[in-house]
Amino acid sequence: MSRNNHSMSNNNNRKNGKSMRYRPSKGQRPATEDERLLHRPPQPLISPTEPIPQEQVKEEEHALDRALHYDFTLTDPWRVFRIMSEFVEGFDELSHIPPSVAIFGSARTKPDEPVYAAAVETARLLAKAGFGIITGGGPGIMEAVNKGAQEGGNVSIGCNIELPFEQGPNPYLDISIDFHYFFVRKTMFVKYAEAFVIFPGGFGTMDELFEALLLIQTKKVSHFPVILYGSKYWEGLIQWIREVMLNSEMILPDDAGLLLISDDPQEICNIVIEAYSESYRQERANPSHHWEQSIR
Repeated sequence: MSRNNHSMSNNNNRKNGKSMRYRPSKGQRPATEDERLLHRPPQPLISPTEPIPQEQVKEEEHALDRALHYDFTLTDPWRVFRIMSEFVEGFDELSHIPPSVAIFGSARTKPDEPVYAAAVETARLLAKAGFGIITGGGPGIMEAVNKGAQEGGNVSIGCNIELPFEQGPNPYLDISIDFHYFFVRKTMFVKYAEAFVIFPGGFGTMDELFEALLLIQTKKVSHFPVILYGSKYWEGLIQWIREVMLNSEMILPDDAGLLLISDDPQEICNIVIEAYSESYRQERANPSHHWEQSIR
């Protein structure tokens, strides 16, 4: 093959600078890296008392031959390097940011909704107080929060995630990092945030909320504020936690008290400032003891 033909072949295997190695069948969307990592091909269910089917014996005999001709970069051991690279990039990008607050909420919130304006104001007040602002980097509440961070004159950070549907970064980011893996991204939120503020949202917002509660409950991180904005939206969840989970003795009374709730951006800002000031005071007074209470 000539050099020109070879170059043309390479170009045909790339789209928008990305490898087309995972090109989907016509009419199908491409799988995300998270999906590939978490997928395990189904296998036939065989009782321990039954003889191994001949089909499976032949399959295993040819396994080595297939492995020798398989693209290693599609295997789980290879993905370990990509996961490592995402941790390294995240730590490298965020290691020098100021004390920061992670703010979460729905990507579906529209700019004309009152909660969008409240998110802008909350982030603006926190930024003016000296905090960097970290979000998931997408639209909706995340966009509102990053906008407020820039209006408040502090660093605006977005940790975006590869999703099956398109979610581009919003236009209000000073630092934008792309992740393929949710667990790497969530590590960045927890490691670099001094507080979590949770606006109304869906399953992704709930995931981030309960991840924080679990880490605080199990003392994997120091007790930082977890504040819910919007009492009307969250009252059903709070009631269920206190009346069902607590009364069923699935959690302790102290666990039920980990969540704070507010409808006022200024009050949220004051809670975060007070909690961070106390944490800073304890760290200065007794660094070794304070360090033992936190992996952050």
